[in-house]
Amino acid sequence: MSPTLGAQIRWRREAGPPETPVEESKEPEVTKMNTTDPALISSTPTTTVAQVQETIPGQEKVAEMARKMNMETWQLVAILVGVAVVVLGICFCCIRRCFRKRRSKDGKKGMKGVDLKSVQLLGSAYKEKPDMEELTENAEEPDDGDSKKEEQKLGKLQYKLEYDFNSNSLSVTVIQAEDLPALDMGGTSDPYVKVYLLPDKKKKFETKVHRKTLSPVFNETFVFKNVPYADAMNKTLVFAIFDFDRFSKHDQIGEVKVPLCQVDLAQTIEEWRELQSVEGEGGQLGDICFSLRYVPTAGKLTVVILEAKNLKKMDVGGLSDPYVKIALMQNGKRLKKKKTSIKKCTLNPYYNESFAFEVPFEQMQKVNLVITVVDYDRIGTSEPIGKVVLGYNASGTELRHWSDMLASPRRPIAQWHTLKDPDDGEKKD
Repeated sequence: MSPTLGAQIRWRREAGPPETPVEESKEPEVTKMNTTDPALISSTPTTTVAQVQETIPGQEKVAEMARKMNMETWQLVAILVGVAVVVLGICFCCIRRCFRKRRSKDGKKGMKGVDLKSVQLLGSAYKEKPDMEELTENAEEPDDGDSKKEEQKLGKLQYKLEYDFNSNSLSVTVIQAEDLPALDMGGTSDPYVKVYLLPDKKKKFETKVHRKTLSPVFNETFVFKNVPYADAMNKTLVFAIFDFDRFSKHDQIGEVKVPLCQVDLAQTIEEWRELQSVEGEGGQLGDICFSLRYVPTAGKLTVVILEAKNLKKMDVGGLSDPYVKIALMQNGKRLKKKKTSIKKCTLNPYYNESFAFEVPFEQMQKVNLVITVVDYDRIGTSEPIGKVVLGYNASGTELRHWSDMLASPRRPIAQWHTLKDPDDGEKKD
């Protein structure tokens, strides 16, 4: 045995039995990369961004649109997002508004339903109360007559009657009226009174027009001559109150009828009477509207026949064929005469025809203008429907129209007139 081998054996004995080696857990080796190395950077895969872009749907289309519009992709995306936000906002506002309307309608319906139900419940509750039934049974019923009178109150009229047995004349004084209804727009009326006797109605008187008043004071006296006492007992005195209107038909406010057989004419009578509603007796002949114009320097009188309305039915078919005659009269003699055209089958003819008369100014105070509406008949004689007489000896609205014409030279004055009964001597054309 060599000395070296003996030394090794001796060393092993001193060291003891050999220890079993413990296996250490082997961890995977991690290779650290140097990111700063440009070679390594170039060797790293660059396809990750493209793969992410491909995962977004429609990205290629957006990119193509951006290229066509010469824009960056993010700019186009920002614009599209903004448009989408605006559209969504508008839709949200519209939906919110619709819900608000529905809520308000539902609320109103609910309120109406509650009110109606509450009213019905209250009504049924009151009906079920015995005290209310007793009160209604014991209550006095309103007088229908009094209510009708209050509804038909047209005012009242004061007048005076005096009969003279020596001269067989009846003097009628229209004193005043009170509490008349307002027929004009301003809350007033322009009243005047017509006085006549029925049934003949041959003589009519009119008071002056009192402007803008509901309680006019007239104090005008009219005398009906040649009225024997025996004949007076068969007559009825009528006071008809009208509201004057220059450009339309005069509205009748009411009337007072006094049968003379019920009055003691042996003594003076002064009393108040309530106005009664009109029974539709007046104005049955119709109305006519015409204008008058006079030029003093030229001595020219111009009459324009405008229209007529509500004419009396003269034909069998319930219509008429009216035309108008204009006659200039002096001392009962006809100086000049003119006619309008004939309007077939009408009760409301429209003419608008002008006629001129040469009348010197000195002669204007002596002439009358007679305007007559006539129903034309081809076979028989033409019958007059009614007439209007103007001039120096006229009265009422006719005299006022004539006076207004003279007071306003060179100016046409138009006015409506109610046709009056024609005289027997003018029934022929």
